Amino acid sequence: MGIVASVLKKFHGGVHPTGHKELSEHCAIEPMPMPKRLVIPLHQHLGAPSEPVVAAGDKVFKGDLLGKAVGFVSAAVHASTSGTVVSVEEHAVGHPSGLTMLCVVLEPDGEDKWNPQIKGVADPLSLDPATIRDQIKAAGIVGLGGATFPSFIKLTPPRDKVIDLLLINAVECEPYLTCDARLMEERSQQVVEGVRIMLHALQTRECIIGIEANKPKAIAAMEKAVAGEASMRVISLPVMYPQGSEKQLIEVVTGRQVPSKGLPVDVGVIVHNVATAAAVRDAIQSGHPLVARIVTVTGRGINRPANLEVLLGTLVDDCVSHCGGLKTGTCKVVMGGPMMGLALHRTDVPVVKGTSGILALTQDESSGKQEHPCIRCGQCVQSCPMQLVPCTMAWFAKTDQIDQLSSVDLFDCVECGSCAYVCPSNIPLVHYFRYGKLSVQARERENKKMELTRQRSQVREERLAREKEEKERKKEEMKAKMAAKKASGSGSPGAKTDPVAKEAG
Repeated sequence: MGIVASVLKKFHGGVHPTGHKELSEHCAIEPMPMPKRLVIPLHQHLGAPSEPVVAAGDKVFKGDLLGKAVGFVSAAVHASTSGTVVSVEEHAVGHPSGLTMLCVVLEPDGEDKWNPQIKGVADPLSLDPATIRDQIKAAGIVGLGGATFPSFIKLTPPRDKVIDLLLINAVECEPYLTCDARLMEERSQQVVEGVRIMLHALQTRECIIGIEANKPKAIAAMEKAVAGEASMRVISLPVMYPQGSEKQLIEVVTGRQVPSKGLPVDVGVIVHNVATAAAVRDAIQSGHPLVARIVTVTGRGINRPANLEVLLGTLVDDCVSHCGGLKTGTCKVVMGGPMMGLALHRTDVPVVKGTSGILALTQDESSGKQEHPCIRCGQCVQSCPMQLVPCTMAWFAKTDQIDQLSSVDLFDCVECGSCAYVCPSNIPLVHYFRYGKLSVQARERENKKMELTRQRSQVREERLAREKEEKERKKEEMKAKMAAKKASGSGSPGAKTDPVAKEAG
């Protein structure tokens, strides 16, 4: 099978939402001014939260470790600048529940001074793959496309899997967002250097960089950057949402379909976001951990759209203020893209590793319409890229038919929002799917807890039965001994009665 399908495939479903990229695609990357304080969450990644290694009053350099990874699926967190740790406390974050998380509050000293012990490597390809993976892990790099899965894990495929393709996801199919496009236009060489390091870590010889056709400047910049690189190719892709989902991207580029509940490694592919590649370059060549990212601040509710390079832990409020504040009539602020992003309950929450955008949306841009009953039109089924039946899934979730959810492949849903986008009844389908997933997981945890209780009860009953059996055995042995002793002493004249034997008799 060839790496690339002779003709680009089309995945099932998908939609064409209005792009709105013209608002910010012309905005060059600009550094966000140093804020007065940073609130750096210890959980900015998929997996277990990192464990704090600093306390109030500690002085830190930029790049110093604030939280160490705990367990295999976790990621380290570092100081975004030099300064003083004010506290390690619970603080509001961008989370659907509106709950708080443990954060390190840092007061910058204004010097923005890197730890002098941080060193890069002049020739990354001189390192062995294991060392590269270790340094990427130590740098706290995660997928910057939004999934925030620890990147070193993807670069450590199972030994029984043959990886023949590294696929760089530069699709950026979410409306409004232009941070990846600007990165490719302005820092294409850094991306290529990062890709080269990834290929070496995977010991793979081919890389394809997939970019949607609505980014001609990014395509031209990347084609120029890969000229002379025999292992890399840039492919222009038709515009379709959610082509940036890795399963759909793999199908379009290679024609291979990742099986249900499977992973890209099952079809010989590893997918990384284009911004992740640039972060890998910084981690290996400069020694810099992940402490900043590019964020698109846009929407018709913001006074000045921009692409900002933001220190992690900077509050959304500060980013909005730097861009001139919100216009009158802004009804919603979203972290991420409009299709898969999170509507914020409040804006004093920090930018984290997975924050690709901050959208200020007006009423015209926001869905915010009244939900009506499902009319069973089937448009959600036609648009679903995973070939699911969203209307049925939503009904089971809405009516708490938890046992039924496992029969409709709920966890194959990538929560892209295509179904909700086309729904004429304005049903917030993705919200029901997320609720359903949480309900199933809660049920599974309860079932595991009940099973553990049952096993413990069974073990206790078996132990008590053994103890009772042992006690009965010893009792019978004692009786036998007393009977034998009584029998041996009964024939002797004047034999004394054994009180123990008498009691036993």
